[in-house]
Amino acid sequence: MVDSFEKIPVVIHPDSKAGSRFAASEIAALIRQKQAAGENCVLGLATGSTPISMYAELVRMHREEGLSFRNVITFNLDEYYPIDKDAFQSYWSFMHRHLFNHVDIDPANINIPDSNWKKEEIKKYCAEYDAKIQAVGGIDLQVLGIGNNGHIGFNEPGSSIFSTTRLVNLDNSTRIANAYEFQHISKVPRLAITMGISTIMKAKRILLMAWGMKSAIVAKSVEGNITEQIPASILQQHNDCTFIIDEPAAAELTRIKTPWLTGDCVWTDKMIKRAVVNLGLKLNKAILSLTAYDYNENGLSDLLVEKGDAYEINLQVFYMLRDSLTGWPGGKPNAVIPAHPERSTPYPKKCLIFSPHPDDDIISMGGTFMRLHDQGHEVHVAYQTSGNIAVTDEFVTRFMDFTVGFEQMFGIDSSKSSDMLEAARKFISGKQKNQSDTSDIRAIKGLIRRCEAKATCRYVGLTEDRCHFMNLPFYETGTVEKKPMSEADIEITMELLKKLQPHQIYCAGDLADPHGTHKVCLDIIFESMHRLKAAGEPWIDQCWVWLYKGAWQEWDISEIEMAIPMSPDQVMKKRFGIFIHQSQKDMVPFQGSDSREFWQRAEDRNANTANLYAQLGMTKYAAIEAFVRWHY
Repeated sequence: MVDSFEKIPVVIHPDSKAGSRFAASEIAALIRQKQAAGENCVLGLATGSTPISMYAELVRMHREEGLSFRNVITFNLDEYYPIDKDAFQSYWSFMHRHLFNHVDIDPANINIPDSNWKKEEIKKYCAEYDAKIQAVGGIDLQVLGIGNNGHIGFNEPGSSIFSTTRLVNLDNSTRIANAYEFQHISKVPRLAITMGISTIMKAKRILLMAWGMKSAIVAKSVEGNITEQIPASILQQHNDCTFIIDEPAAAELTRIKTPWLTGDCVWTDKMIKRAVVNLGLKLNKAILSLTAYDYNENGLSDLLVEKGDAYEINLQVFYMLRDSLTGWPGGKPNAVIPAHPERSTPYPKKCLIFSPHPDDDIISMGGTFMRLHDQGHEVHVAYQTSGNIAVTDEFVTRFMDFTVGFEQMFGIDSSKSSDMLEAARKFISGKQKNQSDTSDIRAIKGLIRRCEAKATCRYVGLTEDRCHFMNLPFYETGTVEKKPMSEADIEITMELLKKLQPHQIYCAGDLADPHGTHKVCLDIIFESMHRLKAAGEPWIDQCWVWLYKGAWQEWDISEIEMAIPMSPDQVMKKRFGIFIHQSQKDMVPFQGSDSREFWQRAEDRNANTANLYAQLGMTKYAAIEAFVRWHY
């Protein structure tokens, strides 16, 4: 039954690392097969964040398993136009940084569209690029990513199925999605050179990888109709194409989202909740208003057969939703509520909020944050990274100006500050567009964000000893691209956990963060908790972990296990808390594919969650923050 929905083979892996290893192993097997036959292996390669882990695995296989690239010829999909070849954001730079500089490929076998081509001659060069691919026998295996609008390469919606390598205008959504590489969308090139869809379709085999927040477009590409408005859907016509995705990217596939439509389904409580919530939202009906007819007409007749009366099923799901709602995120003291999301004891609890960046705490769970403190719990916030790269240069000179002026006003020796300000101004005025900040500039930017975080904690009511600035090393590269988590990151996290021994932990499960920081931060917490549990720490079995979202997406309504309602006044108070982070206001340096400011995103998502609860028959609140419990 799955095949009747999915028109392209899809391989789902638990996470992007496992998917990347699988893709790398397929490429390595082909390279070795061609080597054994004395033939060249022609690879079409992609860039962007999606294939980074795959390239890292290929480099590891080269170093540790002797995988040679001497017989490999590569053709890259695309390149920005114009852009300096050595610019950090160029795909020439990307490929050498992640793969070519670390393997034994012959530089003469590397082919990347040249951003130095004269515009009036680009058509000729593009035709030559396609001709060169055919001259070496065509591409044996083409690696692809996919854009949120369904683009492959830089073939934007509307690209012809007959298109060849050419110069294209980039869709604004693509430029916004790629703005994280450039700090701001205004710096993203408006043009690019890309292989055409016809060029891609001539590859003998295609592997398309997609991770995380790509679930909606993956489902449309795999299960929808073929249309040039979704270029990836055209891959349905290829004889040997496979989508390699992780579990979050598979969330909208029929076999995952509505598995009861694909055949047999095991009706666990979670599955029943998902099915009934899905049905209520689809029909715009309250849970208690659903009828047997609704179940039968929407593919849920098997659920009726197994569980019986529709109204009894409705009640079961209604109670699940009702019981997730609570104004007491730390548990209600002196109360026995068996179905409450949190324990009543101990009270007060020691609560630790992990914030990947210095504002995720207030953005994603500001209402819950304030409620925990107001209800008497001992709340600590751990800011995992400095967040320094998200501060603009203008803020550095603004705050340095204030520091020098403050010292001069009160007769403090400002000579050192003046020297630092002059050095900062000189560096910033001559800063190249791809140049990393100096350590002093990064330190100042980190201090700006630290001060904003402290101010937020004071606004909530916390004393400064409850603020913990971890400055995890993986983040401190000075660039958008971060290091993998290290032992140092884990040790710092374990030390804080052992020191505080919290009853509750809140951490970001918002893995749609396009820069990857949230995921690395979460992996560090998970690894630390596993190690502490294995070491027999006596407190850890009594510590509950709650995952929040909100900065980049929100939990699906059927997943939510604890929902914290907010009044209009609490929504406004949260907004003012977010406003304290002035370096992130008005212009978000790394906004991803969402042009709204973070306070707008948070309010819209919190209001939408409340509306969905009301639509399903619950009380109508102004806003709701949502959490899912992690079991370890």
